[in-house]
Amino acid sequence: MTSSTPAVDAGPATTAPSGADGLRAAYVRCAAAMALVGASFTASAALTDYPLAGGQAVRYAVAALCLLAVMRWRRVAFVLPTPRQAARLAALAATGLTGFSAFVVLATRHAEPSLVGAVVGATPVVLAATQAVRERRLAPRTLAAAVVVTAGVALVEGLGSADPLGLALAVGALACEAAFSLLAVPLLPALGALRVSTYACVAAVPQLLVLGLLAPGPLLAVPDGTELAALAYLSVVLTAVAFLLWYSGLARVGAARAGLFAGLMPVAALATSLALGVEAPTAHGVAGALVVASGLALGLSSSRAGRRRGRTRVTA
Repeated sequence: MTSSTPAVDAGPATTAPSGADGLRAAYVRCAAAMALVGASFTASAALTDYPLAGGQAVRYAVAALCLLAVMRWRRVAFVLPTPRQAARLAALAATGLTGFSAFVVLATRHAEPSLVGAVVGATPVVLAATQAVRERRLAPRTLAAAVVVTAGVALVEGLGSADPLGLALAVGALACEAAFSLLAVPLLPALGALRVSTYACVAAVPQLLVLGLLAPGPLLAVPDGTELAALAYLSVVLTAVAFLLWYSGLARVGAARAGLFAGLMPVAALATSLALGVEAPTAHGVAGALVVASGLALGLSSSRAGRRRGRTRVTA
């Protein structure tokens, strides 16, 4: 069933500004999304004792309601996904939303959080390599930038210890984090960032409810004030806002270059911890942030150089 109201969100190809301004806006969206994710780690820590699956189900349900309200406000038509799109959306929710949350929690029971963060920090390399395989064209500069960003993440996070199961679970979290972008790329031209964000959140809720019913312990609990504030932040800011920012930027710049901004997650987490007085500054943290910045500069400068060459060919 679709609405007869004209859709404002007709897709990234028709809504994004063209040229350099559009690319810069996409970079800002990707950077802002990853900064919000990194800053959210403090809120996530407040939910350590809260039921995992039930809490995440509430988070995505609230986020879906917020995004549905945005769709109505922007007069974006509800489009019924095709069976193939619905299957991809279900897989996106199962991996990038439900699976990622479960893998991270389980991994931290068998590995130090710093090691889990360092493994997930390899996301830029995975996205760059996957796009190179898909397009059958290697972009050495982007891949090199991804390696630099990943090295910076490892410096910021540090390297902790893990047993074999913990390492395997951390790799599972890495795969789910990459799937969050890779599975969305084919959906964005047809559905747009707002619909993909909304539909993915809707699809995740029943998955998490089933997971919570099968897992030992209560499905839900009455949150205290801190937990309620954390759930509200994760629902509205981290999910509704950050998802929309990320998918809007991803649709414009592609998975490989967008993935470079994943390096900002630990940097934002460190900056938030420093601002709140939770951590003290360390030499490896500052060095890692600088390495991430240099990797971003390396990867994004290639696109600017490409645009300059394109303008030269047009005017010649």
